[in-house]
Amino acid sequence: MPTSTPPEPVRDMGELRHRLERGARPAAQHRVGLEHEKVSVLADGSAPTYEGAIAPLLERLAEGAGWRRVMEGDHVIALERGTASVSLEPGGQFEFSDEPRATARACAEVLDAHLAELTGPAAALGIQWLACGFRPLGTLDEVPWMPKGRYAVMREYLPRRGRLGHEMMKRTTTVQANLDFADEADCAEKMRVGMGITSLVTALWANSPLVDGRPAGYQSYRAACWLEMDDDRCGLLPFVFEAGLETQLFRRYAEWALDVPMFFVHRRGQYLPAGGMTFRRFLAEGFHGERATMADWELHLSTLFPEVRLRPYIEMRAADAGTRGMVKALPALYRGLLYDGEARRAAWELVAGWSFAERQALRRDVPRRGLAAEVRGQRIHDRCRALVEIARAGLARLGDDTTLLDPVLEVAETGRTYADRMLAAYQAAGGDVAAFIAAIRL
Repeated sequence: MPTSTPPEPVRDMGELRHRLERGARPAAQHRVGLEHEKVSVLADGSAPTYEGAIAPLLERLAEGAGWRRVMEGDHVIALERGTASVSLEPGGQFEFSDEPRATARACAEVLDAHLAELTGPAAALGIQWLACGFRPLGTLDEVPWMPKGRYAVMREYLPRRGRLGHEMMKRTTTVQANLDFADEADCAEKMRVGMGITSLVTALWANSPLVDGRPAGYQSYRAACWLEMDDDRCGLLPFVFEAGLETQLFRRYAEWALDVPMFFVHRRGQYLPAGGMTFRRFLAEGFHGERATMADWELHLSTLFPEVRLRPYIEMRAADAGTRGMVKALPALYRGLLYDGEARRAAWELVAGWSFAERQALRRDVPRRGLAAEVRGQRIHDRCRALVEIARAGLARLGDDTTLLDPVLEVAETGRTYADRMLAAYQAAGGDVAAFIAAIRL
């Protein structure tokens, strides 16, 4: 009977750097990827349970749409079809991840197809999807945990590292764009611009003003949760803004990741708590007789949450989930900004002069004030408007669909965010949960 060959242990630091740089590809092959999380609710606004609705929905999708079940023990925890996937976040949020596409228009079409496929099976189970970045109804304790082993370890670890760790896990939702790079210098430039504009994007996509069923004084409570999560693995990375990154990025990112405490080590189907051990120590000493492998490194990289994350591609993580139009706008924005050299340079000029302390202060200001947040006494609204215009010009030069940016352009021009619209819908509903859900449904 054939046996599988155990993975080889990592031999040296060079292998870890190589894993980051292996994503490099010629510019002609650059694509943009979309990942979209969404909040599910029942008719009364409550969160569906795994047994009552989430698992049956996964089963219906597997049976009717050709998805392959991904099991953990007796539980379906995800679906895969080709390189696309549907997976569960800790509080039952659904995440759709598609293979990278050549254009933002192609990403938009795939999103429409995914939502169309999801609508019928979900409706049959009484599930509705909300266009928001934070579950607006119910309390934290009323949201059930999903039965995934990695979440059980994170559930224990994160509250020791930040007050809102469970809030982030169970109630936040985001939309994310993934981008390619040509080489280390190209990756460094895109990382720097992406991290430099992260607070502008958070302000433009702000869409989470309600907590526990009432206004909380925030434009993006999702972003506020990330301020009180785990500083070891979250936020802005100062070295991204330092000189010489063009030849040092992969080493600097790997060095940073090596010193972030690990959540767990995965062996024989089990997530074993790592007790705060860093990957550097795992590499040097092992863990209960286990040596660090490249699969361990890739798993560890997936548990790091900076505002821009590097894997074999670049992940932009600054935005609240929102309406279908705003979800489609995010890959369009980043494709226009980062795949066009002129746009990339113009975007950096908007934020290049800020110190790291000013970037940190803005990141703390934006969750509450959104477009009204300030740097050096000036509101960022004008910079946000300019950023969208730069992206639109870049997208046009790439020959992509600039109308995808219309929803965010309206936010930038009017100053009225989707958080403002949600608050208006909340007031108009007057306590009628069904009316409020209908107003903010995806």
